[in-house]
Amino acid sequence: MKKYVKLLRMEQWVKNLFVFVPLFFSGNITNIDLLAKSIVAFVIFSLTASVVYILNDYNDIEADRKHPEKRRRPLASGAISKKQAVAILIGLLVLNSMAIFIAQMYFHQNLWKFTVIIGFYFVMNIAYTFRLKHVAIVDISIIAVGFVLRVLSGGYITGIKTSQWAILLTFVLALVLAIGKRRGELINAQVSGKTRRALDGYNVQFADITLSISITLAIVCYLMFTLSPEVQMRFHERVFYTVIFVVFAFLRYLQQTLVYNRTESPTKIVYRDRYIQVTLLLWVAAFLIQIYFKK
Repeated sequence: MKKYVKLLRMEQWVKNLFVFVPLFFSGNITNIDLLAKSIVAFVIFSLTASVVYILNDYNDIEADRKHPEKRRRPLASGAISKKQAVAILIGLLVLNSMAIFIAQMYFHQNLWKFTVIIGFYFVMNIAYTFRLKHVAIVDISIIAVGFVLRVLSGGYITGIKTSQWAILLTFVLALVLAIGKRRGELINAQVSGKTRRALDGYNVQFADITLSISITLAIVCYLMFTLSPEVQMRFHERVFYTVIFVVFAFLRYLQQTLVYNRTESPTKIVYRDRYIQVTLLLWVAAFLIQIYFKK
């Protein structure tokens, strides 16, 4: 069972929580109908992402077998055969199509915008898997756009309009995650002497500068989001103070990356770092207070 969980990369499904952004920031987190729609969006996006991961692993079997960590992946290690992977991939595609159809019937709404977003995400990531992941800057931009598509899909399935600042914040935040991952790969490449084509367009200095710029932009975007009139009216002007948690989380991430030279992916850092986890929980709690105690 464990090998199938690894094949689907279910630990990466946490990224798809971004589909809940429109629901959360609209103050409708307690609306059961909208919450159900967001959960459906999360499931569909997660299944789609798993299809992409399987395609990527299938395409990179030989390269992954030469990598010190990726060689442990189910396809590269031989724990799962190519035929099994293809069968699972087809099954996920069928399951996803059924999920979208059932959602349209159950929610009694036309989900064509949501479906287009899912389709575009899938096609974009196929292009990424077979070609664009080898093009520096384009590769991290595609990753960032993928997060924006998650947010947009959550907005379309619930009918909630997403703030422009929230979209821009999502894009630059995803850039931080992507650049942080590339930096880790660069550090590992210096140790192992192995690299891949996408890293030819990067070096550690460029990654550090880009990471700092992206984090600065993310903080500014979040600040502008909290100061926007619609957010101030929807919650309370004290929502501005949640910026403190955002700044601390980013500083902690920079410390882990630049001071302690953690080379693991940003997702793993979030999973393992207690300071960032507590900060995120406090941030969520602060927003929930704004929702329930507006006065």
